[in-house]
Amino acid sequence: MKQILVTMLVVLGLTTTAVAQGKQYKNPQDFINKEMKTDPMFQNAIIGILAVDDNGKVIAEWNSNMPMLTASTMKTISTGVGLAYLGKDFKFSTKIAYTGEIKDNTLEGDLHIIGGGDPTLGSKDTVAFAIDSIFGVWTAAIKNLGINKINGNIVVDDSYLVREQMPDSWSWGNFGASYGSTASGLSFYENVQDFKLYPGKNVGDPATIEVVYPQVPGLEIVNEVTTAPEKTRDRSGYYVQDITCASLYTGTIPIDRKEITSDNSNRFPHLSCGYHFREYLLANGIESNPEIIDIEDLEIPVDEARIPITETFSPELWKIVNVTNRISNNMYAETIFKTIGKVKTGVGSYDSARVALKDILVEMGVDTHGLTQEDGSGLSRQNYVSPKFFCNYYTIMQKNGIFAEFLNSLPVPGGPGTLKSVLKNEPKEIKERIHAKSGSLSNVRCYAGYVESGKKHGMIKFAILTNNFAVSTSKMMPKIEGFMKSLAETANK
Repeated sequence: MKQILVTMLVVLGLTTTAVAQGKQYKNPQDFINKEMKTDPMFQNAIIGILAVDDNGKVIAEWNSNMPMLTASTMKTISTGVGLAYLGKDFKFSTKIAYTGEIKDNTLEGDLHIIGGGDPTLGSKDTVAFAIDSIFGVWTAAIKNLGINKINGNIVVDDSYLVREQMPDSWSWGNFGASYGSTASGLSFYENVQDFKLYPGKNVGDPATIEVVYPQVPGLEIVNEVTTAPEKTRDRSGYYVQDITCASLYTGTIPIDRKEITSDNSNRFPHLSCGYHFREYLLANGIESNPEIIDIEDLEIPVDEARIPITETFSPELWKIVNVTNRISNNMYAETIFKTIGKVKTGVGSYDSARVALKDILVEMGVDTHGLTQEDGSGLSRQNYVSPKFFCNYYTIMQKNGIFAEFLNSLPVPGGPGTLKSVLKNEPKEIKERIHAKSGSLSNVRCYAGYVESGKKHGMIKFAILTNNFAVSTSKMMPKIEGFMKSLAETANK
């Protein structure tokens, strides 16, 4: 009887608390005041919040003018401006051409692969065209010219975008990671390289490194990975740069692991593209064994003598943006960012992209106060954006003709993408109103986007940026999610 009474009291207490919590917040601002401003986790961090409705009314605000680290919410700026300026149907291209002449079914000269920045070329994402189909189109066009043999080289040209290792503000630790893959004028396999690492027979023995895909002709991999005792962690690290065609593997892997798979940044994707197209040509009846020549290593500069053979195109930009924002693809975002600079200024560099994007925002009517953008993906810790800028920008984007494509690219809690686990215990009618991009770096967690509300508020634009918190992200998330939930609940008021 005593146990039953205790149980009833506990249940009653929990029920009463839940009901009280459900009623104690009048609106999102009330949630901020009572749940966030009073919590030491948030008092010792840097917080910026703003939410405004279609009437320009402020729904919630806390340090809204403060520029803060954005992490991947920056992608909403790069992709949105990309859609608005380049157009939702913009396509990247790749061209095949040759120099020299064709004699007796033999190309006495070089075959050129001329990149146009296509980030999906060779990608395994479902948005991309299969690389065998692309290579098939190129090969068919070569054969249509009567070529069945090449006495020359394959020249890979990535000069559409300026070859920059990465933005200066990225950290050294980003160099070798797959998420640190940057844009290239001739990308391939999302500029990533897959490896397998095998431990030695004894502790202290060198590990074995196998390149799975793609190959990089001429790449020297310095292997300093050794075998560690069992039940230890994988502590291997990969470092690569584009000054010389070399990379470094360091650290240890445990002896009791059969193999370790690792995907790392490829700084020479143009060489990989040339290598694998050469292999495709050989497998499909074109007799040759050409060298893969980097455009920068040509002894004679390329002039207008290149004779076009064919041209292939990427999927439409809106499809690429959908992937970029849904799964937070850094390399796609960096490519879109630099392409904005290329199309507007003629130079596809980070410097030109920064200037071009800001100019476009001004042309769109966006007040750029509160925006400092260093890269396209948000990986830089020198990106600073205020919640007010985000909301002003989202308001202008809502009036743009590409808004439907932009909004649909933003993940929904519980749906596919980076918000799959957000608000997981909330009902569908709450989750489906939220369209937002997440962003995370060490001690940084951000969300920004839209909340579909009722007639009173229309579409709410919001940003919640948290920086420099001293606890784990998992401890911050309940109240960050609670704020987003409170925004969604305004539709019922």
